[in-house]
Amino acid sequence: MVGFNNIIGHEEIIRHLKNAIETGKVSHSYIFTGELGSGKKLLATTFAMTLQCEEGGTEPCQKCDSCKKAIGKNHPDIIMVNHEKTGTISIDEIREQVIHDVAIKPYCSPHKIYIIPEAELLTPQAQNALLKTIEEPPEYAVIMFLTSNVDALLPTIQSRCVCLNLKVVDDHLVKKYLMEHLQVPDYQAEVDASFAQGSIGKAKEAATSEEFSRMSQNAMKLLKYANTMEVYELAEEIKKLSEEKHNINDYLDIFQFWFRDVLMFKATREIDNLVFKQEINFIKEQASQRSYENLEKILEAITKTKVRLRANVNFELALELLFLTIREK
Repeated sequence: MVGFNNIIGHEEIIRHLKNAIETGKVSHSYIFTGELGSGKKLLATTFAMTLQCEEGGTEPCQKCDSCKKAIGKNHPDIIMVNHEKTGTISIDEIREQVIHDVAIKPYCSPHKIYIIPEAELLTPQAQNALLKTIEEPPEYAVIMFLTSNVDALLPTIQSRCVCLNLKVVDDHLVKKYLMEHLQVPDYQAEVDASFAQGSIGKAKEAATSEEFSRMSQNAMKLLKYANTMEVYELAEEIKKLSEEKHNINDYLDIFQFWFRDVLMFKATREIDNLVFKQEINFIKEQASQRSYENLEKILEAITKTKVRLRANVNFELALELLFLTIREK
């Protein structure tokens, strides 16, 4: 199902967009800014579909010819700007797909809409070339920039657009979405929602990806048995981790949630707010064995490890230091 009613969270932004449609005060240029997976594309495409809907309401009817084309991603007047090279959107691509094209009237709709995903990749030249179009757009044109880094857009672009900042979605809404739409069991939805930190896209990926499932099982094994492993076994596990460096931040996030749970349980003896409720026996055991000081030291060490890895410190050394702290009682 498509439509604003099926979007989780972002109520303020949806209200703003619906109000613009209702009052006929649709801007010629918008910036949707928010973390990766926060729903920028979904909001922009739903807005575009609603603007072109033949019913003219504040929700797309999903039945008219225009809506069907939008759902099938082949609407001639909703243009998704794409780029050849990874890491950059060139001036030539913008000229060809937007600047030259915008002079041609819409084929069959009231608007001609351009959606630019990853707008932070626009070169300064491409952005400058777009300025004239944004300043003096044809009556029918609407341009939407989607970005996870609004500061990469020139101030001259930012000042001429309506900027919509996507906030993170509440964990309980993310959990509810996973359980209702993807039939994820309660305890797993809890883990996926916490891990996603307010991003529906990230939560969906965690819930449906086999790699994430394997990785979280591996992380749990390490967390439960790090203290009782022989030194050589731990060294082997660290070696395995260095083979999947691309996932290390996800591993460290899971470690963080685990030790926060242990700390939380130690302080409150309550299970309700824990991420890993189903592991309560292990959490109880670790809470009784560790001091507050030790747990705080571990959480600090995890944060330090993230910083070290970003600074390209030796990978295995950074993890060895972390596990030394975890193994201290």
